[in-house]
Amino acid sequence: MTTGPTTSSPILDPDQDNSLDNLPLSKQRLRVWLRLLSANRAVESQLRESLRLHHATTLPRFDVLATLDRYRDGLRMSSLSAHLKVSNGNVTGIVDKLVAEGLVTREITKEDKRATKVRLTRAGQEKFANMAAEHEKWVDDLFADLDSQNLAMLTGLLARIKDARP
Repeated sequence: MTTGPTTSSPILDPDQDNSLDNLPLSKQRLRVWLRLLSANRAVESQLRESLRLHHATTLPRFDVLATLDRYRDGLRMSSLSAHLKVSNGNVTGIVDKLVAEGLVTREITKEDKRATKVRLTRAGQEKFANMAAEHEKWVDDLFADLDSQNLAMLTGLLARIKDARP
């Protein structure tokens, strides 16, 4: 019984070799998918660590602040959850803490007294602006090996993948 990858299963290690030429198309696609996952995990891990070290915050908190920064008039909690593609329960805890820190306000909507709208405070806008500027530098550093042509190609390929499915 073997415990690790075998030579008969070339797709188990997405980092083992860049050559896809000898593989069937389905295996090539699977290898690319594994590479995408691996790259995403590496980038996300670095960003999480940088946010933790430099701003004592988490990526989900950063995402909430970023979304509210884009919607300066505020969002209903349900809309915020939808934009972030997470459950209302996940967002509620984060928003509660951001309200307690004075970075976000929560108010009942005039249209529906059962609904709550959240928005950044001035302090929240300033804190997010500082974090966003550093975040941009970190992402720039993470992708520094890609020139404009590589970035355009990668963006186009990722768009094709996204647009190919509903």
